[in-house]
Amino acid sequence: MLDVHISSFAYAETTILKNLDFQVEKGRHISILGESGCGKSTLLKLIYGLLPLEHGELKWDNHKMLGPDYNLVPGEPFIKYLAQDFDLMPFISVEENIAKHLSRRLKQESADRVDELLKVVDMAGYRDTHVKLLSGGQKQRVALARAIAKEPELLLLDEPFSHIDNFRRNALRRNLYAYLKVQNITCITATHDSEEALTFSDEIKLMRDGSFIQSGSPKTIFNNPRDEYVASFFGDVSKLIIDGKEQVFLPHQLVTSSIRTSIKAIVEHSYYKGENYLVKANREGKPLFFIANQEVSKGQVVFLKKNHL
Repeated sequence: MLDVHISSFAYAETTILKNLDFQVEKGRHISILGESGCGKSTLLKLIYGLLPLEHGELKWDNHKMLGPDYNLVPGEPFIKYLAQDFDLMPFISVEENIAKHLSRRLKQESADRVDELLKVVDMAGYRDTHVKLLSGGQKQRVALARAIAKEPELLLLDEPFSHIDNFRRNALRRNLYAYLKVQNITCITATHDSEEALTFSDEIKLMRDGSFIQSGSPKTIFNNPRDEYVASFFGDVSKLIIDGKEQVFLPHQLVTSSIRTSIKAIVEHSYYKGENYLVKANREGKPLFFIANQEVSKGQVVFLKKNHL
């Protein structure tokens, strides 16, 4: 449904995005994963229509999206964009914020819709609370509810869970992305959270310096990162020479061996992770990381092998 072709985009003399070509089918969830400043937010603003695209083309359902130079009110009507600043109205209630774009004539239908959305974002007890009295995380949840109130065809989310406490974040993400799937709403999320991207995406596009450096399913990227930079989003990286070739390993890809191998290391520290331990070791003066089911003593010599998952 969405076709993106961006040759380049720049602020003044600084190029922000370059050589971006991709399509998103209806109902799919794409995560744009990357560190701060790589161009994720700029890409979402271009798709929504807040910024003019001079060198490229955007299409929705084979119709060209014209951008702010052609629309009196910037932004496409079938898209909702949730920015990092929320843009809520502080002196009215949570319900009034969510119902802002719902029909005022169909009061009961609007009220029922607000009830449904408050459950999705776990804010049912705050319906009549003024937004100014909410925490940052609560405001973000209200903003999420407002963004999906009229069931957009395409939802753009910019770091949508950044202000939400860890103990609520997982349940909220499950509820939101499950709701979007049921409603067949296409979603593009800009995030630096690799766990979120792995768990809830149909596809990950990893961005660096304004370009995609690897795209694929979460399993493909996690198990086959193209280089050390990509791998570093998913855990501590170990570099080893195997069969004369330097290879990159994440901790789960190395396990201890009961027999001697070519990968010999001395344990420096074991970090308790709940279900297991992340072990940092030293191999020929370089750090090496692996997962162990129990704590490994400092100074212990270990032999490692590839974990054939």
